[in-house]
Order: sequence, then C-alpha cells, then structure tokens
Amino acid sequence: MLTSFLNLSYLLGALTFVIGLRRLSSPDTARRGNGLAALGMGIAIIATMVYPFTDAPNNYLWIVVGMLLGGAIGWWSAQKVQMTAMPQMVSIFNGLGGACAVVLAMLELLSFYAGERSLDTGALFIVLLALLIGAVSFTGSLLAFGKLQGLVKDKHVYLPGHQWINIFFLIATIGLVTFLLVQGSSIGSIGAIVLMILTLVYGFSFVAPIGGADMPVVISLLNSFTGLSAAAAGLIYGNQIMLVGGILVGASGTILTVLMCQAMNRSLLNVLIGGFGGGGGAPSKGAVGDQVAKEVTRNDAAIQLFYSNSVMFVPGYGLAVAQAQKAIKELDDLLSANGVEVRYAIHPVAGRMPGHMNVLLAEADVPYAQLLDLDEANDLFANTDIVVVVGANDVVNPAALDDPGSPIYGMPVLQVWEAKNVIVLKRSMSTGYAGIQNQLFFHDKNRMLFGDAKKSLQALIGEVKSL
Repeated sequence: MLTSFLNLSYLLGALTFVIGLRRLSSPDTARRGNGLAALGMGIAIIATMVYPFTDAPNNYLWIVVGMLLGGAIGWWSAQKVQMTAMPQMVSIFNGLGGACAVVLAMLELLSFYAGERSLDTGALFIVLLALLIGAVSFTGSLLAFGKLQGLVKDKHVYLPGHQWINIFFLIATIGLVTFLLVQGSSIGSIGAIVLMILTLVYGFSFVAPIGGADMPVVISLLNSFTGLSAAAAGLIYGNQIMLVGGILVGASGTILTVLMCQAMNRSLLNVLIGGFGGGGGAPSKGAVGDQVAKEVTRNDAAIQLFYSNSVMFVPGYGLAVAQAQKAIKELDDLLSANGVEVRYAIHPVAGRMPGHMNVLLAEADVPYAQLLDLDEANDLFANTDIVVVVGANDVVNPAALDDPGSPIYGMPVLQVWEAKNVIVLKRSMSTGYAGIQNQLFFHDKNRMLFGDAKKSLQALIGEVKSL
C-alpha cells in the first residue's frame, strides 16, 4: 500500500514538473508554472519522508532542520537579491546542486572502497559520473558567480592557450574514471579523493576562458549539468522523481543553451573555448577617432516621443543596473495615454541570464503582449517612429551584419536603425561585453542621451508631463 502511495506521488510530482516546465515557456504563465512545479516537489519530498525505509536510520530531525535552514536562506535570498544580481543567485543555486551531487557520490565511493557497499561496474560508473558532473557544476558556478559579481576578472584566471589546458583536464579526468572502473574496489579511497580534486579544478578551469558576453550561455549550460548530476543521483538511489526531475532540468537547460548559441550565431564549442568578451573602454562622450556621435536634449527627445505614433523600447543590462524598469513603465503609461503605441523588443541574450529582460519588465507590470521577440521586432522597426535603446549595446550593433571582421559578425541583432529615429540612453560611449565599439552610436538616424538610465527616463517623464 505504501509503495503504491509512493509511486503515485512520484507520478503526480513528475506530471507537475512537466506541466510547470511547459508553463515556464511563456511569461504570462511562468509564475504559475513555477508554483506548480514547487508543489510537485513538495509532494515528492513528503512522500519520500513518509515511506518507511526499514534499512535506514531515523534521520528525520536532520532532514527537517536542513529543510528549514535551507528554506530560510532561500527565502531571505529571494527577498534581498536585486534584479541585477539575479544571475549570480542562479549561479550559486546551480553550484549548490552540484555540490550535493559531489557529497552523495563521495559518500557512496568511500563506502564502496571501505567494503560497506557493493557496486557493480555500471553502478560505479554512474557514481563516478555524478561526481564528475557535480564537481564541474559546483566550481564552475562559483567562478561564474565571481565573474558576474565583479569579484574575479577574466585576465586573472585566463591563461594563454587555456583551451589546451581544458583538453588536458578532460583527458586526465576520462583516463582516471576509466582506471577506477577497471580497478574496482582494489584501488582504495585515494582514487576517489584524487578524482574529486581533479574534477573540482577542472570545473574552475572550464569556466575560466569564458568571457562576460557569454555568461548567459554558461549559466544555462551549468544549469543543465546540475540537472544531469541530479539524474545520476536518482539512478544511484533508484529514486524515480530525482531521475525524472534531473532529466527535465538537464534536457531543458541543454535546449536553452543551444537556442542561445543560435541567437548568437555561434557554436557551443566556440563559446566554451573562445574567451569572447570581457568588455573594454572608450571615450566617455562624443567622438571616437573621426566618428562623432550626435546628442539630443531631454526636451527634444520628450517632444519626439510625445508626438510619435509608435515607440519601441529596447532594454538591456544597463536598464537593470540603473533599476529603471518602473521608470520606463511610467513613461510607457504617459505615452500610451497620449495615443502612442508602445512596445518592447527583447533580444534572447540581452542581460546576463536567459529571460533577464522579461523578468525585469514583468516586475514593473509591463503587459506581456507588449513584449516582442527578435524576429517580431525586426519586422516592425521600419514602421516604428522612434526606437529608444536603454542600456543595450552588442545586441543592437550593426557590425553584426556589415563587418565580417567583427567578433559578433553573423549574430542576429535587433535592427533598430531600420526605424525612422533612434535614441540611445547610455552613460558613456564605452563598449559592451564584446569589447567592440557600437557603430549604431554614429548612425545618421541615432541621437545619444547620456546619463544614468533611470535619471534620464525620469527627466523624460518630467518633460512629457509638461507638454
């Protein structure tokens, strides 16, 4: 009876995972989808705790304390984290999931080498795989967090020919795993410890050459690694819900990674070995070489916006940094009240994590119907009176289409210059993550409005109200 209850609960949990994941594909259903998946996980946890494992000690106190402590930390983090730091929090959560897989795998391996647990070759391979994937996810996510938080600079961890270092670590890891499989229990626990250290270092080295421009892809990839490590843990313990949940996370993370690479017109291999991005510097305002960027006053910009028929906002990471999402929504409301059609163009890799801009605008209660994906926006730019770029850079750079020597050449971008007029809100003429100058700044249709995005938007709001 209890076994049937457990299996039924796991089936229900798996169904909620699938339905919740499906709802996450749309911004207007994502919140409910996340809640549904969380409910399914709660059902699975309760069912597992109720089921009487006769060969296991009573560890309910440890489990409950751990859940309460982890839940409190998660709740506090969710309350305190700023939207600009959301990618860092995702990286940390990924890393902790990988760390769990490392702990579980090491406990199994140490028990195996101590003769307390029997593992055949297939089971041993699964345990070693969980250790490998979990360790790479753990230290890789920690380094990603450090880069996103500005605690670690690319130049401090990237070595010349770093891709060859990673190839060496990969070959060494595969070789050691093969050796441990062949030797079985005769090698002793020292082999497991060496493998753990090697894979932890490999995870750090794996992320080291990847630049800031590719961090959204890295976060997605590491998320899929964490899912695969959870699936491996499910195989170790014969737990169906861990297996299903891990496979879903791993598969969805992998699909998202591929889609984001396609959005950048780059292969995953190129992302992992390219060391692309890292930013750069440029004059703060005005000119770069013989090129001169034209500026617009706040009053002129407000008049253009107020008397336009259609306006398209293009948000980028600068919008998140300035915490300007509510200001842009207020300006949206003023323009809409005057009969202006307002929409938002969202690039797949804008910001620092998948869906960053969607979440940011949802926080400001921007209707989902106003959010356009890349293809939809590009089809409408020619009939748009003004495009307002707020903090975006590489995703609106014409060099992606007309400069074969550019590192972003071939990357699908938002072709904002097709609109009748463009206004770029930016602090300075500095480069984006790709470290290249944006030729849009010098385009005949473009005007620059320098300053903090939030202050600039608030100034535009004041000017519009006075008209």
